[in-house]
Amino acid sequence: MIATLPMYDRPELFEAHDALWASVRSQLGQGPDHLTRDGDLWEMWQSPDLLLAQTCGLPFRAVLHDQVTLVGSPDYGLPGCAPGYYNSVFIAHVDSDIHQLKDIEKQKIAVNEPLSQSGWSAPYEETKAQGITLGPVKLSGAHRASALAVAEGHAATAAIDAHTWRLVQRYEPWAKSLREIARTTPTPALPFITNQPHLAQDLLQALRSAIAALSVEHRDLLGLKGIVAIPEAEYLALPLPPEVD
Repeated sequence: MIATLPMYDRPELFEAHDALWASVRSQLGQGPDHLTRDGDLWEMWQSPDLLLAQTCGLPFRAVLHDQVTLVGSPDYGLPGCAPGYYNSVFIAHVDSDIHQLKDIEKQKIAVNEPLSQSGWSAPYEETKAQGITLGPVKLSGAHRASALAVAEGHAATAAIDAHTWRLVQRYEPWAKSLREIARTTPTPALPFITNQPHLAQDLLQALRSAIAALSVEHRDLLGLKGIVAIPEAEYLALPLPPEVD
């Protein structure tokens, strides 16, 4: 079986994520010995052997929702977000003339990938609602890469998953050259999913127990406060963004 927690799993967090999975596996009484950290994400998300994974809200509602079972939504204790919700942080270089959201009008934006809730759908909806036209898109491949593109002057702005932004600020020395200019409206956070529907409730309880059992150090590193059972309908109610030009 497959267990993977790829969405925030940077090297500094490997030990903490391993501890979380070991506790989930112990609570569940089954599962692979180790998290899978390589391989194609789409193949793992859609594999019949998937026991537990974390995905993004946009892939879930656009493609995966009728193939997998929703387990729950993580609570990262993000400011301005209800438990189980998150949002995106618009960033700009500290030396730029961008100080508020309206200043990104027609400016180049770095986007991690077209099927990203926080990197594309959320900023698209936020700017559309405020009558702001986005400029050319630079596809970066990852939130960290989008932030670095802004730091290095290859894009004027980017929208970064708020929890990823915390991690970038914590671990990347170049983050000091960036500033926050706005945040998007919160949406349900990156969901945990399974392809074993009969185990969905057991996985939810195992995750809750495992998060509570983490050491203070590991819980602080992961930023996990708990897990929330947000209805699938709340994910599916969000609009699908246009394709990236």
